[in-house]
Amino acid sequence: MSNIHPTAIIEDGAQIGENVTIEAYAIIKKNVTLEDGVEIKSHAYIDGYTTIGEGTVIWPSASIGTKTQDLKFQGEKTFVVIGKHCEIREFATINSSCQENSVVRIGDHCLIMAYCHVAHNCEIGNRVIMSNAAMLAGHVIVEDCAIIGGMTPIHQFCRIGAYAMVGGFSRIAHDVPPYTIGAGSPYKIGGLNIIGLKRHGFSLAARRELARVFKITYRAGLKLNEALDAIENEGVSNPYIAHWLHFCRTTKRGLIGFQNPLFDNPEEEAEEDLEEIEKLLEERL
Repeated sequence: MSNIHPTAIIEDGAQIGENVTIEAYAIIKKNVTLEDGVEIKSHAYIDGYTTIGEGTVIWPSASIGTKTQDLKFQGEKTFVVIGKHCEIREFATINSSCQENSVVRIGDHCLIMAYCHVAHNCEIGNRVIMSNAAMLAGHVIVEDCAIIGGMTPIHQFCRIGAYAMVGGFSRIAHDVPPYTIGAGSPYKIGGLNIIGLKRHGFSLAARRELARVFKITYRAGLKLNEALDAIENEGVSNPYIAHWLHFCRTTKRGLIGFQNPLFDNPEEEAEEDLEEIEKLLEERL
């Protein structure tokens, strides 16, 4: 049985599942679908052709499914689909999409913290975390298990790779490769997200293989296509490397480059520093 506060406004046509909670002064518009066990906290606003998955919680004053801010929008029928067991925190905004029948999609078990913004045509995978006031421009893709630090804007059409960790107060204008960690404005990659990979159950062998392809891509002094060809020629031993290759080869905005604080003078100290970095990387694995 659902629990709906008498001050909540639910328009005719809205579809409400079983055991849904809608608190005081929340507004649910006519084309919204709330699946079983959804919780809508007070003063939240849900509009458009929006579907909210089972067990998801929308916190006070969040705004979901509202009209895109893309000036090209001409009133087309567009959608927002939020997966199961997500948390959309206070004052987060998730706009509807642009272009007929297009979808803003958020996967399962995501945490979208307070004041975050998700713009039109974005795609967010499963178990993604967006920290407070992180902002996605239009057409951004965030792959599974990525983490975006607070106050970080991401330029339209950029991609954040799976298991990547983007530090807070960064500025992203190009694709962030999967499995990496970095921060800054402009953004600098610091290496592999070793702690994140361990937490997600990546084996030592898998981490070693990713370290190998990372060094070929960013340390061998090769052009991107040359590095990717070299990795393929050595053999693709697991699906993580296959994803690395696919992600890097399909970039449209270009990959963010590598910067390591050990490099004071890369031209003079590259060989010496590379040995030190390899030792540090081996210890971290």
